[in-house]
Amino acid sequence: MAQGTLADDIRHNLGNLSPAERKVARVLLANYPAAGLETVAAIAARAGVSAPTVLRFASRLGYHSFPEFQAALRTELNARNASPLSLYEAGDSTVTAGSTSELLARSSNVLTSAVGQSLAETPLHDLESAVALLCDPKRRIILTGGRFTHLLAQYLALHLMQMRDSISILPDRDVERTNVLAQLSRRDVVVIFDYRRYEEDKVSIAQLTAEKGGKVIVFTDTWLSPVAAHADYVLPSRVDAPSPYDSLVPTLAVIETVVALCIAALGPQAHDHLRETETTAHRIGLV
Repeated sequence: MAQGTLADDIRHNLGNLSPAERKVARVLLANYPAAGLETVAAIAARAGVSAPTVLRFASRLGYHSFPEFQAALRTELNARNASPLSLYEAGDSTVTAGSTSELLARSSNVLTSAVGQSLAETPLHDLESAVALLCDPKRRIILTGGRFTHLLAQYLALHLMQMRDSISILPDRDVERTNVLAQLSRRDVVVIFDYRRYEEDKVSIAQLTAEKGGKVIVFTDTWLSPVAAHADYVLPSRVDAPSPYDSLVPTLAVIETVVALCIAALGPQAHDHLRETETTAHRIGLV
């Protein structure tokens, strides 16, 4: 099972830290996870605190020493950078020899738990704020995903298109994509799906959106895409699966929840838009 990240631990403990220790926390979160692998002296200098403060910070999180903190971070990074091949070769997959019925039982246990935990761990503030952006009629919504997750971006986009206007998928072709990104403004909300083996262009898209004054929502895994450092709202999900491939089933459950919340927030507007969509589809023979 994927566990919470050190970044999660740091955020949850902010209220228990001294003002100087919170400076250390902010430095680490601002460039997570790379900053955590620097020397104590380097982190202290960047935070403007003493070296003992950095050591006390690690102790506050339950580590006996800073090397122990960094060892935990390296372990997390190994999981963060895992691929289906590395998981298969390491034997981390829950697939073992057995009957089909046994695999079905394992799948049920793994996926049910992952969905339940993902929904329980979804940050309420980020979820509500993301829904508010997605339902703001003054905003244009642009969605994009990765190798597999572009399917989820399309899935959410197709639902939102039936509820409101100004929904689009970031084009794949270079000229069209560049044109859309060049025209980003404060009106835009860019929704990014990015999971481990993260894609560098997603960070660039998030940075560009922020520079233009737009908002960024990222759907990601529990290790957090690098996009999270530039996002306004982060919606993480577990990726536990009965195979070496990360499961997107928990993310789909979060998307379904977002859709339900959007319908509730838009109210009659969503109903009217859906009715108009259905009427148009009938007229052109699509349904």
